[in-house]
Amino acid sequence: MSAPIRWLRHFVRAPRHERLDVGRRALLAAGLAGAGSALLLRVEPLAGGRSFAPGLIRPPGSLPEPEFLERCVRCGECMKICPTNAIQPVLARAGAAGMWTPYLDMQLGYCEYECTLCGQVCPTNAIRRLSVEEKQKVKIGLAHFDRNRCLPYAYARSCIVCEEHCPTPKKAIWFEEAEVVNARGEHLVVKQPRVDADLCIGCGICQNKCPVADRAAVLVTSVGETRNPKNQVLLSTLSSSGDGY
Repeated sequence: MSAPIRWLRHFVRAPRHERLDVGRRALLAAGLAGAGSALLLRVEPLAGGRSFAPGLIRPPGSLPEPEFLERCVRCGECMKICPTNAIQPVLARAGAAGMWTPYLDMQLGYCEYECTLCGQVCPTNAIRRLSVEEKQKVKIGLAHFDRNRCLPYAYARSCIVCEEHCPTPKKAIWFEEAEVVNARGEHLVVKQPRVDADLCIGCGICQNKCPVADRAAVLVTSVGETRNPKNQVLLSTLSSSGDGY
């Protein structure tokens, strides 16, 4: 038998130990697909009766999550129009149903206090059109300080960047003076930042402008958002909502 014929027979019918086990491969692929689907469902904000996720900060004017997902057509217009580049496409954190829907990434940008462009360009009203005055009263989240990273707390160093950039007429970030001891044993008085949950709208400029380089010492999450009365941090708000917390 010539060499070309032997090569052809080997190609058409590989030795048993080299043959593709379709059944085992198919079973493995199905298992991996199932595991991937399970992971997507676990991060689905509606899973387990929850209708929110900490990192899922929707643009101001967004409808409640179930209605938002029904209306949003993933056109990307709000992402293109955002002047600070904060609005980005969701990948896994909104679950399978929320893939490619818009959310705000405060590491990349922030919600400009006087901007309402995302609502103006939304073709389905998934993001409602708001006036500037209406938009400035909408809470999309709440800022939190990481005291292990914030300079006045962790390193006894003065820093007021977050308060300087806070856009609300009455600052949502305020300071409390505290006496601290630095690494050299010196007693210093520094201004430590606090957040007023009633005034903070979650715009994210404090997180975006924080001078701590790798991961900001202030983080904005979706808690406190206007569109979801159950996603609140204050006990008084939770009690008044009838949830019994």
